[in-house]
Order: sequence, then C-alpha cells, then structure tokens
Amino acid sequence: MPELPEVETVKRVIEPQIRGRSITGLMIRRPEIIAHPGEGGFRKSLMGRTICGMGRRGKFLMAFLDNGSRIILHLRMTGGLLLAPLDFPEEKHTHLVFRLDNAKELRFSDTRRFGRFWLLRKDEADTYSGISKLGIEPFDPALTGAFLQEHMGKRKRAVKDCLLDQSIVAGIGNIYSDEILFTVGIYPACPANRLAGKDWERLAGIIPQRLSFFIEKNEIAPEEYLQTKGKDYRNTPFLQVYGHAGESCPKCGRTLCRIVVSGRSSVYCPGCQGETAG
Repeated sequence: MPELPEVETVKRVIEPQIRGRSITGLMIRRPEIIAHPGEGGFRKSLMGRTICGMGRRGKFLMAFLDNGSRIILHLRMTGGLLLAPLDFPEEKHTHLVFRLDNAKELRFSDTRRFGRFWLLRKDEADTYSGISKLGIEPFDPALTGAFLQEHMGKRKRAVKDCLLDQSIVAGIGNIYSDEILFTVGIYPACPANRLAGKDWERLAGIIPQRLSFFIEKNEIAPEEYLQTKGKDYRNTPFLQVYGHAGESCPKCGRTLCRIVVSGRSSVYCPGCQGETAG
C-alpha cells in the first residue's frame, strides 16, 4: 500500500503538471470507485472545471477545483496516478481517465479496485471519505513526546499497532513503522504502556525525520515517473529492515527477524530492538 512518502511523491510529481488545466472529458470504466456522489453527479460536476492545485492529508490526495469543489482520492493498496500523452499506452486496470485541455490524460489504475474517489462541493461537509477522523500530520509541530505519550502511553496494544492508528498520527503504514521503530531501537510488539517518556520523545523526533528522508529519496523527475509508470519508488534501497528478514542488521550484524504484530508482518533486529527494549 502506498504510504505517506509515496503519496507525497505522487502529489509532487502530478500537481505542477495539472495545475491550471481544465477537464474536457471523463471516462469512468468502474463506477464503483466513485464513492460520492455517484457516477452521474461526479461526471456532471467535473466537466469544464479547472484544477487549481493538489494537496495531501495522511494517505489521501486532494485536487482543488476553480468552483471551490474538491476531489478526494485514496489509492488504497494498489492504486496509482499517471499523467500521460494521449498516445501513451494505458496501464492495465485503468478505471478512470480525466481528459485535460492540453491533450494529456490523468489516469487512475488499480489492480485490486479498492481505491476510491469522493467529490465534495464547496462548503459540503466531508462525512464520506474519513479524512475528518485523521489525527495530526507527522510534520505538525504538535507532534511531541508528550502528545504521543498522552494518546498512546496508556495502551496495552503493541507500539507498532499504535503507530498505525491513523486517528492519532496520519500517514504511517506498515513499512515506515518498522523503519521508525528500528531507528529508535524499540521492539515492535512492545506494549505502548511500557515505554518511558524518553522513548516517546525519541519517537516524536524520529517520525518526521524518517518520513522526510524517504520523501527526499523518492524524488523523481516527471519524465522518469511517466516512463516507470509511477511505480519506481527510489527510497526502497534505503529501507533498513522492512523486507529484509533473514538478512544482517545494518547496525549490529545480527539476523533480522520477522514477527506478526496485530496481523501485520514486522521485521526487527533482536540485537538493537530486543524484546525488552523500551
């Protein structure tokens, strides 16, 4: 699933290319991906509208229109956005195409068809997408050790499970929770209520630092993004533990181990993040 760094990369690549462009056509091949207001209302509301810019909230993308409406998109597990010339071959499972006034198309593809779009008109309350339930952004100055301890510190749940709780901090997923916990030396399955104040302070500092690092490593030119069809996440070689179970720890050399935490695969170092760490 694309997590915050990947979603931010999509925004940074796509946004400058579609800002100021008008929607001249719309092809909806899978009506079920339009969660609100339905295919007919979605189509009618978008035709002829100009895209003023894009934003990101947690793992959600937003496109802002000239009449004050906004499109909200969640890529879910396999969704992707691609801005392409008309003659560029379409990806399989392309379900939604926005034809723009510069002879290009903004295409949404999704193998598993879990991705969803919502269209909110100006001043319409968003009771549909779930954005209103999100916690603070990882880069918000309000993300402090005291904040994390207040919202997670009394829980018996694994600290990794708490980091995945989008109602507390938005945007962290399975990949980067492993990377964050490895950096601070905390065992993923450690109950949150066993962490000390200093652990929460370290987490508060590392969360934005790690996510910023991976956003930076993901940087890619629009031309390369198109040629790789938006699937070349360049930060992958910089992952220290995720996907590396059975390999040597880059810090201490111990063999990295895989466990399951709240139904999620997790990789950790028994030397740097022993079960009593934290």
